[in-house]
Amino acid sequence: MVDARLLTKSRFKLAAECPTKLFYTGKPHLYRNLKQEDSFLAMLADGGYQVGELAKCFYPAGIEISSLNSAEAEAQTQALLKQDQVVLFEPAIRFNDYLVRVDILVKDGNHFQLIEVKAKSYNSSAPEIVGARGDLLSDMRPYIEDVAFQAFVLRSLLPQATVKCFLMMPDKSVRAPVSGLNQLFKIERANGRSKVRASEQAQQAVQAFQAIGVKDLLALVPVDEYVHMVMQDGVKSLGVKEPLPDLAARWAAAYKADQKIEPSPGKQCSDCEFKTRPGDTLQSGFYECWGKKYGLSPSQIDEGTVLDIYDFRGKDKLIRDGRVRLRPEVVCTDAIKVKDEGPHLSLSERQWMQVNGIPAAENLGGIWLADGVMREAMRTWQYPYHFIDFETSTVAIPFHAGMRPYEAVAFQFSHHVMQADGSVAHVGEFLLTDPVVFPNFEFARALKAELAGDGGTVFMWSPHENTILNKIVDQLKVVVEGGSYGVAGLPAPADAAELIEFLSSLVKGGSRAMVDLCALSKKAYFAEGIKGSSSIKKVLPSLMKRSALLKALYSGKVYGASGGVQGAGVGAVTGALPAPMVSKNFKDFAWWVPEASNPSVPVEPYELLRRYGADLLGEEVRAGEDPDELAITEGGAAATAYARLQFEDVDAETRLIIREALLRYCELDTLAMVMIVQGWRGLLEQLGSDQH
Repeated sequence: MVDARLLTKSRFKLAAECPTKLFYTGKPHLYRNLKQEDSFLAMLADGGYQVGELAKCFYPAGIEISSLNSAEAEAQTQALLKQDQVVLFEPAIRFNDYLVRVDILVKDGNHFQLIEVKAKSYNSSAPEIVGARGDLLSDMRPYIEDVAFQAFVLRSLLPQATVKCFLMMPDKSVRAPVSGLNQLFKIERANGRSKVRASEQAQQAVQAFQAIGVKDLLALVPVDEYVHMVMQDGVKSLGVKEPLPDLAARWAAAYKADQKIEPSPGKQCSDCEFKTRPGDTLQSGFYECWGKKYGLSPSQIDEGTVLDIYDFRGKDKLIRDGRVRLRPEVVCTDAIKVKDEGPHLSLSERQWMQVNGIPAAENLGGIWLADGVMREAMRTWQYPYHFIDFETSTVAIPFHAGMRPYEAVAFQFSHHVMQADGSVAHVGEFLLTDPVVFPNFEFARALKAELAGDGGTVFMWSPHENTILNKIVDQLKVVVEGGSYGVAGLPAPADAAELIEFLSSLVKGGSRAMVDLCALSKKAYFAEGIKGSSSIKKVLPSLMKRSALLKALYSGKVYGASGGVQGAGVGAVTGALPAPMVSKNFKDFAWWVPEASNPSVPVEPYELLRRYGADLLGEEVRAGEDPDELAITEGGAAATAYARLQFEDVDAETRLIIREALLRYCELDTLAMVMIVQGWRGLLEQLGSDQH
């Protein structure tokens, strides 16, 4: 039986983002859908599926409608709704061409509670749903409109019923009273499908824990007044509000007829999921929309559009005017008002360089460098240089007692050191993935052991590390004052005061405050072809392509080479050959590897890591994809891998493979910072001698 083409709540939400997407969705063999492929991984990383399973445990008499076939699910729902009192999970409510699967539906006679369960964080102590101007906040609007559509369908089907609407969301103001809630909800994988199921003990455990506050972790928030606002003021789609019934009817008719709604391009197209990867055999909905609207070929779109301008707020106006190509005669200085803010690169200057190119007199082969800003910063740095990177997890259901929903867990770091003689070594790392152990204080203790031996400058990339250390300081202060994390009743760590003092010295305002290399990159570095980005995964390849020094240092299989020892000359170029470098997770590895199609250009380092992971896994990992997330090549995948170790019963071999992948990924992040500093120094040497 083939399901009818119905407007579901997920398709309603998709149409609110962009009605044209309705034509592309549900055609996996024709159009690439990046979000669909990543949705399970994203929900896994933040614990979204576990929230849904925990919510069901609060309704022990609930009955789940498990059929994926809409007609079967609808028939089961109708039969069960004949009962006077019933609680249903995922009931199928259909009216005309609308179908919604309600997360939790509670029926008591003619009164219904419609409960939508979301992993969105909520603070019951300071709720934020409506803004200062009286309108729904932008991050809450999609959730309220989702509930409004479900209520509209239910009320249309049962016009005499009384319907009360709720959102159930993790409450950040509440601390978990117990550890191990994550162990009650496990991932099951079979026949290529993954699902989170509550363990046999989950229902009993949650019921037992309710007396000590587990239920408070998920706030049941009445939203009738906000649903009324939507029904009165309309649903916002592409910046315009229209009545929900009108939009729903129009979208349902278009989807039923498989008719494409005329595209209305705007800045939202940057986040379109219907895009292809290099070499993809599937079609791109994004190319179709922009090609039809502006007469552009895929290659012309790939040359650059205003969507690519970094952090630019004027995209919508240019798109409305049809000025979409990334060319100076199209964008013009009336759109980007260039502001000179002195020796460092201003945001508007960065944006204009994207459009107009680097001024010829300042062009270093596709790179622009504020050498004075860079030299001034480097003169303040002290050897030995310490490069650190953290991997962290923030999930909806806290792993440990005392933690709030979405409170950070720091489970990993990597540490490279560069000495004054140019020697480089990967000297330290930390990884704690035991599901029952709260890692943050062990993390802080290990970091102190790595960094406390000298006063060298500590580097990070972006403020994330600063935020995490501040959070751990706050957690240590809680336990000093009698609170707990992990196991209730344990005394504060004996070295809590020392750890607080050490971590406080590293954060902003501290005596040894970490240096943010990303911030320096934004002020002093620009490269063509990376869309104005200062992401480490963009900056490093841009330097690798152009730096003779990096090519010399990393062409041979010297990283993790046999005989590599920490000491003088390590990481320096000796004659024509680079010297071995110490690595904890790589052996005889070359980071400058020529592209097969263009030997003058190196393969990007994170792409090499993906391939290396594929070799270790013994399976193909296609470009841009992580079919089993074991080849960890980006931060999101690292958080997902950690979540797997918390939520999935993996065998010892798989657990080891995941750990090794995490260690390699984090090591590359700190090595990337080393390489970038080396590359910058090489550029400065080209521009003139410097004593530091």
